[in-house]
Amino acid sequence: MQPSEIFVGSIDQGTTSSRFLIFNRDGEPVASHQVEFTQIYPNPGWHEHDPFELVSSVETCIEEAVKQFESKGYSRNSVKAIGITNQRETTIVWDHETGEPLYNGIVWTDTRPQAIVQKLKQKREVSQLQQICGLPLTTYSSATKLLWMLEHVPKVKDAYERGTLAFGTVDAWLVYRLNGGVSANVFVSDPTNASRTMFMNLETLQYDNFLLDFFGIRGRVHLPKIVPSSDAKAYGALASGILAGVPIMGCLGDQSSALVGQKGFSPGLAKNTYGTGCFLLYNVGEKPVISKHGLLATVAYHFDGKPVYALEGSIAVAGSGIKFLQNNLNFFQESSEVNDLAQTVEDSGGCVFVTAFSGLYAPYWIDDAKGTMFGITQFTQKGHIARATLEATCFQTKAILDAMEKDSGHALSELAVDGGMSNSDLAMQIQADLISIPVYRPKMRETTALGAAIAAGLAVGLWRNFAELRDINRAGGAVFEPKISREESAKSFARWEKAVSMCKGWSGDEPPPVQPAKKETKKEAPEVVASHNAINVTPPKPNGELTTPKLPVISISADLDDADEEDLYLELRKVEILQRLKKLRRLKLSLF
Repeated sequence: MQPSEIFVGSIDQGTTSSRFLIFNRDGEPVASHQVEFTQIYPNPGWHEHDPFELVSSVETCIEEAVKQFESKGYSRNSVKAIGITNQRETTIVWDHETGEPLYNGIVWTDTRPQAIVQKLKQKREVSQLQQICGLPLTTYSSATKLLWMLEHVPKVKDAYERGTLAFGTVDAWLVYRLNGGVSANVFVSDPTNASRTMFMNLETLQYDNFLLDFFGIRGRVHLPKIVPSSDAKAYGALASGILAGVPIMGCLGDQSSALVGQKGFSPGLAKNTYGTGCFLLYNVGEKPVISKHGLLATVAYHFDGKPVYALEGSIAVAGSGIKFLQNNLNFFQESSEVNDLAQTVEDSGGCVFVTAFSGLYAPYWIDDAKGTMFGITQFTQKGHIARATLEATCFQTKAILDAMEKDSGHALSELAVDGGMSNSDLAMQIQADLISIPVYRPKMRETTALGAAIAAGLAVGLWRNFAELRDINRAGGAVFEPKISREESAKSFARWEKAVSMCKGWSGDEPPPVQPAKKETKKEAPEVVASHNAINVTPPKPNGELTTPKLPVISISADLDDADEEDLYLELRKVEILQRLKKLRRLKLSLF
């Protein structure tokens, strides 16, 4: 069979839905199906998934997408391999002997391990963790979720004591069940997922005894074998269903998969997803880089026997800044109108809007900042403010990319973009001007699913190397070349940096309000702060460790159906700054 006659399937298992897409050799999806599944919130701050429903939703998507594929005249026999991309850190445990799950999957957004995190931070060895695994000790990691289950779920503790406890992230669970469970016992995970557990050594790509001892599970829990992200044999094959017998040949965590889907295969290539906030991944090459600016170190992918690493960073306010203009200031009716409004003026008129509604992320780490606007005159119009809002996201993207360059030693060569705000030609041109590097926006935006398809396609021979992938999903895309000089860009960025330096110190310094005379003694209710108005984490220590404060008990059920993984990640990060603010002022924390 010629490569042009081969198709690959892609399982995209996210936080709120599962999808299955079938791609051709040109990287185009020719069939797809999506199924939403149940979000379980047993208590405030808890977020769970039914492990069986995750699998059944994937199986339904495969069945329906293949039916659609065949209705277009294709044969199911032409689907030669399947790749998987999945939500990272979500933790599932099952009995190694029976294959039955012992508890609901604890989702990456879940903050219940906070007490465990605080206890672990008292251990002397905690300062060594990030240097080995690339991650700070927080509630996000799978390790802390596993420890919570060991302490609070009798079935899990019993399996642990009997030596039958199996642990895995979503990729390991899906591969295990799709292969038929205990009968085939295909129990594997790829490095992009294993790197999110805090059990894996970033350099060796194997479980690290120091890490396992730190968490107290060495030799006591069955862990999936870590295998390459693209492999023709390691992941087994579908045991049943409409594509029974088709091998699984690729696996990537969602953010890494997006970088692969954007073909970020060289050091200095990066992707940025402009959602409610922004989520950046930056290829740093074949050696891991531990950031000095509070960024996360992770595995980008593991192809052809060698790993490639990445730095991760996030920005709090992107699309939410536009929503602020729409909902709070009534600048327009639809968020898409921001582009037209911003183009009514030639520039921002000297207006700089630091959208630190409650703090700034890396590389600034300013938790007492507030949203501030500088340079307003009697000539300032709505268009200037709209443009300054777009610029704020682009300035912060540049700041993170600059930090990534400094950490990695690799110069940024291209920024690939997706997400809602990337639809704005003006915003992307501003971004290109500020970073003095081309910005590429693909026509087909299913880059995360495409990444998993590429991982499988490389293993099955649909593509033989990265060179053959160079033109995949390039046709019809837009490239934004810088139009201003580096000197002009530097001058503009210096003005932004000055504004950032002046936005500090606003949180916690307000004088207490004058209270009216009281007729009776009564405690005043603490101020209620909505979590969506606060953001940031504690600055990193000199040794690179991120000190994350104890998180409040929360629930993140609001607007989940409309959120993507990046948005949910940012919502969790917002909680951390709330706890910082609580130290400055007495607050009652509330999420809606």
